[in-house]
Amino acid sequence: MNTPEGPQAERLRRLPTRLTNGAALIANRLVDQALARAGARRYHYALLATLEEFGPASQAELGRRTGIDRSDVVAAVNDLAERDLLERTPDPGDRRRNIVTITPAGRKQLADLDRLLAAVQDDYLAPLSATDRRTFVDLLTRLTEHHSGR
Repeated sequence: MNTPEGPQAERLRRLPTRLTNGAALIANRLVDQALARAGARRYHYALLATLEEFGPASQAELGRRTGIDRSDVVAAVNDLAERDLLERTPDPGDRRRNIVTITPAGRKQLADLDRLLAAVQDDYLAPLSATDRRTFVDLLTRLTEHHSGR
């Protein structure tokens, strides 16, 4: 990896953690730009995908499933509810909680975002063959799963 000032020191270019961080920064930029063009954010996608896959959930459960901080879940749910992409209803078992459900418009938005993010994945992984892409994803999955218990 080079900087505007020239090449980096060899020992920096060979650190897997540094390379992973650099790749993550590039991936995040590509995803954020694509989502912004669609009027969405990462949290929106995470919440819609989680609701679509697992069904209605409390805001607290959504936070746990997505790893999003509770206050950020509330803000994102408010935003998505204002756009009729999900709805909140009081939990019949505990009126202090809301149950969040994806709406048909939310499912359509999620499908649109899935297509958009698939294109981002193709752009990000463009220099890799199909086999290399599968290997790359497998290696990242193994690293993430190994360290997620810490």
